[in-house]
Amino acid sequence: MKNILLICLFALSLNGFSQNKKTANLETITLGGGCYWCVEAVYENLDGVKSVVSGFSGGKVANPTYEEVCTGTTGHAEVVQITYDKNVTDINEIFKVFFTVHDPTTLNRQGADVGTQYRSVIFYKNEEQKKAAQSIIAELNKAKVYNSPIVTKVEPFTKFYKAEDYHQNYYANNKNQPYCKMVIQPKIEKFEKVFKDKLKKK
Repeated sequence: MKNILLICLFALSLNGFSQNKKTANLETITLGGGCYWCVEAVYENLDGVKSVVSGFSGGKVANPTYEEVCTGTTGHAEVVQITYDKNVTDINEIFKVFFTVHDPTTLNRQGADVGTQYRSVIFYKNEEQKKAAQSIIAELNKAKVYNSPIVTKVEPFTKFYKAEDYHQNYYANNKNQPYCKMVIQPKIEKFEKVFKDKLKKK
């Protein structure tokens, strides 16, 4: 009986070790690149990304609603919180996608979406993320990849508020909506073309 109990305890400890190892490989980054429906839809297709949650960061009001953020008075940016497996993708690739699928040179706007809630921003959680963000911005500016300087802010992460449920997986649930067809679909197509070797297997 004791032997069976020891075997069970050993098996449970191995399972716990395996779970901890998996968790240790996961990291989270919070990015704002205009409408979060667009950014979410792109990262959902990147291999190594485990989850993408749309929400708000960088403001001064607790638990803001979408309507409140849309007024531009709460100080929040529309963001996505991305959890990814560092064994499959890395922070540099996350940033490469970010700077490919949105315009980081337009202050407080992306296309027709205008306001501080649509600003380009990276909320870093550690020094590695901060340095990687600063490095890629410096490289892109030096190479003059864009016609204008990058205005993306690099700020320490403080708080993330999840957006209402109907904002989650918005593109997947509303592909026939005009905004999805005209704005989001072209971004996905660009992403799939540039990062064709990095797409999730379907």
